[in-house]
Amino acid sequence: MFIHYRTKAFFLNEQNRGEANRLFTIFTNDFGKLRIFGKAIRKIRSKLRAGTEIFSLSEIEFIQGKSHKTLTDTVLIDRFENIKENPEKLKVAFQVAETMNSFLEEEERDDEIWRLLEETIQRLNNCSLKTKNYSLIYYYFFWNLVSILGYKPELYHCSVCQKKLLPYNLCFSSKEGGIVCESCFQKMDKKTKDFYLKININVVKILRLIIKKNWNILKQLRIGEEDKENLNSLLKKIK
Repeated sequence: MFIHYRTKAFFLNEQNRGEANRLFTIFTNDFGKLRIFGKAIRKIRSKLRAGTEIFSLSEIEFIQGKSHKTLTDTVLIDRFENIKENPEKLKVAFQVAETMNSFLEEEERDDEIWRLLEETIQRLNNCSLKTKNYSLIYYYFFWNLVSILGYKPELYHCSVCQKKLLPYNLCFSSKEGGIVCESCFQKMDKKTKDFYLKININVVKILRLIIKKNWNILKQLRIGEEDKENLNSLLKKIK
């Protein structure tokens, strides 16, 4: 006899399987990230379809079989309509989902990550940024996620010499776990320097606000193109 499990879940990804099935990647309140089958869910009359739309929040029920989990019930809680109707917001939602899928192992419950994901999706749905810079919401999500996972970057002192950072000629090193001062950077050989990324003080200030979760200040910022490029280059270094 199968045991039925109920929990809340965000639907992050879907893949078609066979003629009518789908495999979903979800993040749940009680079980962390799961992969779960929706049998015959692509059929028009499927009672499960309404609660499985990507980036929706639903209360779900599933059973654990010998080889996989199978969805047995869904009750839609929030469809987050504003995300679906805005291409810029939708792009950010896909970035969030991709990061969750890449960084998290399956079946590891984490209340902090659940709260961060819930906060991020709700903010993305409800927020109307003056500059339309919705990528800021993704930066906020990403850096707080890696911090929860134990990779919080050092942003106030040099990651090598531990001295307080001066606001110029700074570099970022994922290997060292944060910002490196000019003096330490200059002592490195050329081959090592190639793995470092120059980072301007504006981006350092943005990262500090993100880690402090100071959204009220962050949302008022007008981030220049140079800073956006720096932030995006930084993400590529980390990923």
